[in-house]
Amino acid sequence: MDAGWELGAAASRSLLLCAALLAAGCTLGLRLGRGRGPADRGALAWLCYDALVHFVLEGPFVYFSLVGNVADSDGLIASLWKEYGKADKRWLYFDPTIVSLEILTVVLDGGLALLLIYAIVREKYYRHFVQIALCVCELYGCWMTFFPDWLLGSPNLNTSHWLYLWVYLVFFNGVWVLIPGLLLWQSWVELKRMHHRGATVGKKVR
Repeated sequence: MDAGWELGAAASRSLLLCAALLAAGCTLGLRLGRGRGPADRGALAWLCYDALVHFVLEGPFVYFSLVGNVADSDGLIASLWKEYGKADKRWLYFDPTIVSLEILTVVLDGGLALLLIYAIVREKYYRHFVQIALCVCELYGCWMTFFPDWLLGSPNLNTSHWLYLWVYLVFFNGVWVLIPGLLLWQSWVELKRMHHRGATVGKKVR
């Protein structure tokens, strides 16, 4: 096999950890969504995975960055961020924009993900308000993570290897654009349906 397609031990461990979190999130989400429609079950699976990523992976990143930096940290989570840092070196050393966004992501996005899980399971009236707020936050985070660097000519991004470009940068970040976009569309459709239903009831009352 071409050496360019082989995965190193650090990359393999990092991808296995991400896969384990995905499996745990999907299992929990599908369990919480028993008896609900496929759209809500899928949303719950994503939200459980989303919350796990924010708290289990990004939470430690914030800690590493505030007490030192990822490059000088040890452990499984640190090794994952060191591996990702091969694609975007801002994650290895203290970058104020990245760390500020990640603090917001862990505290706000993580909290909103948990609140949205509760709102879906308990069928709360504020479900779509929270869903829209979370999705906008996720999309804003992706925008502010990459656009400032793009304006500078992407000096911190390494796209020389297929793994760094297509898996670390495109896939793992693209998921946080695609799925929040789909959930925003779901909220739009549901709010539109609720408006029409309310308008129809109002006309009958008159």
